[in-house]
Order: sequence, then structure tokens, then C-alpha cells
Amino acid sequence: MDFKPGDPYSIGVELEYPLLDALGLDLADRVMPLLELFPDEPHVKPEFIQNTVEATSSVHYDLAGLEAELGRRVAALIERGRTLGLRLAGVGTHPFSERLAPLTPLPRYQRLEEVGGLLAHSQITFATHVHLGMASGEEAIALMTRLRPCLPVLIALSANSPFWGGYDTGFAAYRHRMLAASRNYGSPPAFGDWAHFQRLYEAFRRAGIVSTMRNLHWDIRPRPDLGTLEVRVMDAQPTVREAVALCGFVRALVFYLRGEAEPPLRPMHAWPERQNRFEATRLGMEARLIVDEAGGTRPLAEVFEALAAALAPVAAALGQQAQMQTVLRLAREGPGYRRQWAAFHAGGSLRGVAEALAEALEAELEIA
Repeated sequence: MDFKPGDPYSIGVELEYPLLDALGLDLADRVMPLLELFPDEPHVKPEFIQNTVEATSSVHYDLAGLEAELGRRVAALIERGRTLGLRLAGVGTHPFSERLAPLTPLPRYQRLEEVGGLLAHSQITFATHVHLGMASGEEAIALMTRLRPCLPVLIALSANSPFWGGYDTGFAAYRHRMLAASRNYGSPPAFGDWAHFQRLYEAFRRAGIVSTMRNLHWDIRPRPDLGTLEVRVMDAQPTVREAVALCGFVRALVFYLRGEAEPPLRPMHAWPERQNRFEATRLGMEARLIVDEAGGTRPLAEVFEALAAALAPVAAALGQQAQMQTVLRLAREGPGYRRQWAAFHAGGSLRGVAEALAEALEAELEIA
């Protein structure tokens, strides 16, 4: 399994969106007719289930160009989707839909259905994925290891899935709880080096557990075919701007971890790391994290502030000051889960929450 070297400055993003029926705002299983309106657009793709569409970017080196491209693509999806009675919203789980989802009729997804059974139809979630160029598989595994303790901060910053099936779940990021039932989800295992990863991957391939790297749905995974490390832990975001800013934050974090400085959160045993991840999904920015194996704890918001201060010069060197300011505002004024709770308490309606999410995306892209 050769790792195709990537440019360390490169970045690419995948945005997953639910398709909403324009009348009732429930999920709409209409990705196939929507794709017919984009016959020559390789960056508009189906996903596992038919109520989801994915907008991807080309490879970029600056975030302004990345945001502009994704903004145009999402705007086109919204505008053409209207002709089919569809709207889009940036959210990790739909607030009130209770229906199971039909799978997109593609061979790869049909094979996954054989393994997933009911899970394949009930795990209806939407995420933000970012690809970062890696010079080698060795670097990808090393950075995957160093990034893993920081996942709770990324979960909290991006948390945007407090409602599911008509219920207030009590979680800031319930998407992760939905996905936890499946194999090959969650934090990646620890690997000593690229050779160690290759040996175990080949063992799983021979056992028939995986057939491609895309069968590994970890929060972080190497993509040797693309020359990237893919960070998949973040919920879909209310706006394109916030999604790109968070991806820029991850990019700055990766550059920081490439250096000699120690990160605010160091690798620990899998047990405390798993607990930190759970608390971030439950309480978001209000969580407390275990910071050492003696049981010391620290508010996640405090860990974020220390991390943001450490990343500020890196972000400046990458030309990402504006995006860092967006992330700081997001952390201090409210990630998506806080806004969803506020919209529900203001109007008392989960349909109103879905309407507010759809309107936020349309207003950002100036779609009347």
C-alpha cells in the first residue's frame, strides 16, 4: 500500500448536507433527481443515504479561495434544489425526522448495507471532513497519533446535533452517539508507525473486514491514495464560513503538531481519551477534560483558549487570521448546538429549528 506524497500546504473539504422537503422540512429522499441537475459536476456527489448530498472542493492552498468555491457550489445546490421542492440545512442530525432512510443504489453502499443491517438505514448524520496533505505515510500516522487527544476540542467546537427524532437528546453532538453503534467508527487505534498500520490493515483485509481505506470510518484516517490525512470528526456546520474556518483551525493545528512544541493535550491511555470524547459530545464547550492519568481535569473551554493562543502565530503564517477570529467567536458566542437550543426555546418548535438552519445557510449565500 503505497502512500502518494501530498503537499503539506494543500487542503480539501467535503460538506454533507441533508435534503429537506421545502413544505414540511422533513428529510427528502431525492438525491438522485438532484444529481441529474449536475451532470458534469464531479464535486457534487451522493452519499450513503438518499436524503444526503455532498459538496466537495478541489485542492486549495488558501482558505479564501476554498470558501469561495464551496460557497458557489452550495449556492448552486440550493438554487437548483428549489426546482425539486428542496432546501438544504447545515446540521449534524435532523431535528425531528423519524423515518428510516433508503440507501443510494450504488454497489459500494449495497455491500455496506449487508454488514450494517438496520444501522445502515437509521444512522442519519451529516459531517464536515477536511483533507490535509501529508508528505508520507509515516507523517500521517505520527500526526494521527498527536491529533487524537485534541479530538474532544474539535467535537465541542463543531457540535451541531442536539436534536434527533423529535427529542432533545441532552447531547451537544448526538451524531457521534448515533455512529458509535457501528464498527470502525470513533477514535483511531494507536499505531507505532506506518509499517504497523499497514500490517494490521492487511490483516483486516485478508480477514474480509475491509476492502478499501474508505471502510475505515474513524474520526481521523490516512488516505494514501490521495496523499492526505482526513479529519472526519466535525459535525456539519450552519454556514460555509464556519465550516471552512474550523477546517482552517484543524490545518493550523496540524502545522503546529508538526513542530517540536508539545500540544496542550498529550496522548493518554485509551480509557481517559474515550471519556474525554464522550464528555465533549455530551456537554460541548461546557465539558471538563481529563488532562493526565493522575485524574487532573481542566475545562474544555480553557484548553481551547490555550490551544488557540498557541496556534495564533501558525494561523498568521498561513494567512488564516480571519478564520481564526471566526473560530474564536464561535467558541465564545456559541457553536451550532447552542443556537439550535436557543431557537427551540424561543419558538417551541423543532420545525422552527429546521427553518432557522435553512435560513442561515441561505442568508449567508445571499439567496432570497
